[in-house]
Amino acid sequence: MLRTLKKITLAAALCLPLATSAQNQDSLHIRKIYDLALTKGQSYEKLRYLTSRIGARLSGSPQAAAAVEWARQEMEKMGLDRVYLQEVMVPHWVRGDKEYAAIVNSKITPTREVQVLALGGSVATPGNGLTAEVVEVNGIEELKKLGKRRVQGKIVFFNRGFDQTHIITGHAYRGAVDQRSSGPSEAGRLGAVGVVVRSMASNNDDFPHTGGLRYAEDAPKIPAVAISTKGADVLSKLLKEDEKLQFHLRMNPQWLPDVLSYNVIGEIKGSEKPDEIIVVGGHLDSWDIGEGAHDDGTGCVQSMEVLRLMKAMGYKPKRTIRAVMYMNEENGLRGGTKYAEVAKKQGEKHIAAIESDAGGFTPRGFGISTTTEAAFQKAFAWRQLLAPYGLHDIDRNGGGADIGPLKDDRVALIGFRPDSQRYFDIHHTANDTFDKVNRRELELGGASMAALVYLIDKYGL
Repeated sequence: MLRTLKKITLAAALCLPLATSAQNQDSLHIRKIYDLALTKGQSYEKLRYLTSRIGARLSGSPQAAAAVEWARQEMEKMGLDRVYLQEVMVPHWVRGDKEYAAIVNSKITPTREVQVLALGGSVATPGNGLTAEVVEVNGIEELKKLGKRRVQGKIVFFNRGFDQTHIITGHAYRGAVDQRSSGPSEAGRLGAVGVVVRSMASNNDDFPHTGGLRYAEDAPKIPAVAISTKGADVLSKLLKEDEKLQFHLRMNPQWLPDVLSYNVIGEIKGSEKPDEIIVVGGHLDSWDIGEGAHDDGTGCVQSMEVLRLMKAMGYKPKRTIRAVMYMNEENGLRGGTKYAEVAKKQGEKHIAAIESDAGGFTPRGFGISTTTEAAFQKAFAWRQLLAPYGLHDIDRNGGGADIGPLKDDRVALIGFRPDSQRYFDIHHTANDTFDKVNRRELELGGASMAALVYLIDKYGL
């Protein structure tokens, strides 16, 4: 027994230098990734062109088409092994003329204009607009309790704000977003003629936040807008003083026929296991206001930068590394769905998919959803290599909208996590512009994703 223990101890001791050496090599390689990104990174200048020259890129728009061609050309410049377009039919909703909304017929104040944006996919008001009394609720459950008698013929005002006690602002967003996505149909079922939703925002200003709604098949389609947080506060205050005041809304969005668009895909072929694929990606489309900088221009250029950094360093991956610029995340998810559909049809083996769709702020870590506990513990152990770069936040809750359709019993779904404190100040607003992005934070994000891809490529999951 003693002899056996001595053999095990000796074997462990002999392996220790090898493990230490490998760790040192990994540490040095990751350091080189960050050095290159911070001194010669190209994410920021790519983003400048995408946002400032092309601009907002809602699916089906000419700007979305221009973004596809831009992304294709940029990846072809990198000298990748393959760059191609993947066809996908996308919805085409247009906002139309600028929305107009005002609080009217109040005993307290004269007509008062407020800032609103049509929710993505909303139907139009009648040509002369819509005017009705308002009923304020704090969420869908409260709406249902009111019943048809108190809702019919009125505009429903959903005024549940962010829970500011959440440290991760995405949790607050998820806690409030149901009133935007399904609130219009719930109100329509009770006879409401329109919906006003408090913006999904972590701050208080006069910039309304748009975002998608989902009309239910069994409910009337009624016009729906987001109102700025300041506007929501005003409306709520005046309603408490005069519950008979009315709200006037005028807008003319419309649905047009679907449009042929594309996911843009570039890859470096694996040298040892080319059939195993690691994906990094962001969504190329954006809402039709602002410039789609943090949502999700940053995710696109960071994903492209992962491949560029590998090429620039002369790194030859064992596995195939693929960057995907998905189309139509904002109002349909058809790009992510199509990518997964084609991958399944072709029998592709994805071992990991990383999505950057939470802004280009300071990197904090990754959410990692693996199919086995052993795979997660393997990834968690890499924290000691990533922590020097601020990547302390590694946990099990990973994924993303576009990579979600890839989920099966083999692939790890990973969400890149930047600092969240400022993201929902500008999310889905006219304020989401290039000048809100910090060069250093952006380049650090691309390096962080490249570092994780390197570790997954070298060791698997």
